[in-house]
This record gives sequence, C-alpha cells and structure tokens, in this order.
Amino acid sequence: MNESMNNLIRQEISKAQKVLLVSHIRPDGDAIGSLIGLGLALEAAGKNVNLVSIDGAPSSLKFLPGYQKINQSVEDGFDLLIVVDCSDWQRTGLATKIEDKPGINIDHHITNDHFARINWVDTTAAATAEIIAENITSWGLELNQEIARALLTAIITDTIGFRTSNVSPRTLRIAADLLSSGISINEIYMQALVNRSLEAMRYWGAGLNKLQKEDGMVWTSLTLDDQNKTGYYGKDDADLINIISGIEGIPISIIFIEQPGGGVKVSWRAQPGYDVSRVAQEFGGGGHPAAAGAMFDSGLKEVQEIVIRNTRKLLNNYKSS
Repeated sequence: MNESMNNLIRQEISKAQKVLLVSHIRPDGDAIGSLIGLGLALEAAGKNVNLVSIDGAPSSLKFLPGYQKINQSVEDGFDLLIVVDCSDWQRTGLATKIEDKPGINIDHHITNDHFARINWVDTTAAATAEIIAENITSWGLELNQEIARALLTAIITDTIGFRTSNVSPRTLRIAADLLSSGISINEIYMQALVNRSLEAMRYWGAGLNKLQKEDGMVWTSLTLDDQNKTGYYGKDDADLINIISGIEGIPISIIFIEQPGGGVKVSWRAQPGYDVSRVAQEFGGGGHPAAAGAMFDSGLKEVQEIVIRNTRKLLNNYKSS
C-alpha cells in the first residue's frame, strides 16, 4: 500500500507547478514543522509554493528557516492543494474560501475523515512530520538540513520530547536519520520546548492559581483578563496543558482558553488507557486518544459546565468497564 500511495503522491507533485500547502487553525509544532519541511522540499524541487496558516505560527518556532514564508491568506491560482496535520478540511479555516477539493491529505490523527482525493493517514505515526520524513524521498523530493530541522522540530514538539505513548522505535529511527543531517537536537529542545517568555510564565501562573481537581480530572482556565494582566496575547495556552497533565494520579487534564475573537478553546490530555478524542468529537473537535481539542462559541462558564460533565461521563464509563 505504501508503494502505491507514494507513487500517486509523486505523480501529483511531479506534474504540479503551483502548490498551495496548508494546515489547521491555531497551529502547533507539528502543523508548522510539517508545513515548513514539506514546503521547503517542494521549493527545492522548483515548485512555486504558498505556505498558509490563517492563524500564523507560534513565535517559539521563529528559529526555523522558512518561518517567514508562512502566509495567513491564500494567493490566487494553484494546481495542487496539499493539507498536512489536519483531521478535516473545515479545520484549515479555508473550506468556505476554496471550492477545490484538496488533492493530498497527509495526517496521523485517528479522527481524520479522509477528505482529499489522495489520503495518506497513518495513525501509528507519532507526528505527521514522521510520515513526511519517512517518505519524502519516495515523493521525488530531497531532504536537506533545513528541511530536517523543521521535521525534527515537529516530531519533538508533538511528542513533548519523545514522552508521549505513541513514540515507537520507528519514531526514534526517523529522528536519528534527521539528526544525521548535522542539525542540533539541543537547539530544537531549547527553542521549541524549554524557552518561554516572561509573559508566558506569568500566564502559566494565572492558570495554575485557578487549578481544580475532581473525580480523576484536573482543569483550569485562562481568560482574556489573564492575557491583559500578564501581557501574553497568544491564542494558545503557552503549553500549560502539558504541565498540568503531569499531575500524579490524574487520568485526564483539561484547559479552557478564552479566545480574543470570542469563544473558548478546550484542550484535553489523557494518560495511557484513556481516549479523550471521543469526548472532543462530541463537540465537533478531534485529535488523538491522549491529546484532543475543540472550539466552542459559548461563554466560558457554560463551556466549562458541559465539558466537565461530559468528560466525567467518559471517566465513569472507563471505571465501570
């Protein structure tokens, strides 16, 4: 199957001249690393490439060559549309703006709905970048140092430094192959996982101060007022969810983030043996068993009530099974 799929993708790339490459809204490290890595490889092959993330890219990834190439709008005209690290076409934020069906969908989310003409969805991969790194040469593209840096950054961020339960020997072998290009894993760790601004740390403090625990869950919220008081103005949680998910003896962690344009973003994390993507899907979201998310149009209090209630039901189902 892999050989057949590789041939299809290679043919599509070979005949394309202008490529539109996109990922999901509120992008994480895998979305941006995959976008940049594949985008640079397509450029090196002589393609005219437009990299699009309508929410931009996290500032923690600005050390990546190619970061400045990311646009927040679509240019007119393309003959191949590729979507990376996105479980459904709606999550790109472009479905109402582009009538064309995506040509290629490369992803590792279990909730992917196979929305493109060609769908390479490998749920055993720890990151979408793992799929790209493993197959990029089979698509007729080259792998240089800058591309390797972007792809390894994507893998490291999505696995929180190879700590998630979906990391496999294959993941580590691919990471080692990327490292052999001469890039520095220390730089990637420091820039993408360790370094934080003073404002982000203060933002963490606001969330940690409101931490609550009940029935095997912990949760907290980050409000627009917290942003104003701390000076942190990202749409994300500055990775606070990965901190609270390490609380000993707690299977599920949740964070609620008020969004500047209205609504609330919810992120779940779960210990091995629990699948929070199931509850995220109930609200039109998705993700992985261990990490999922969803967006809500309602106010913070209402969202907290319904999400905590439904997550508690999920936990109780595990307890009774």
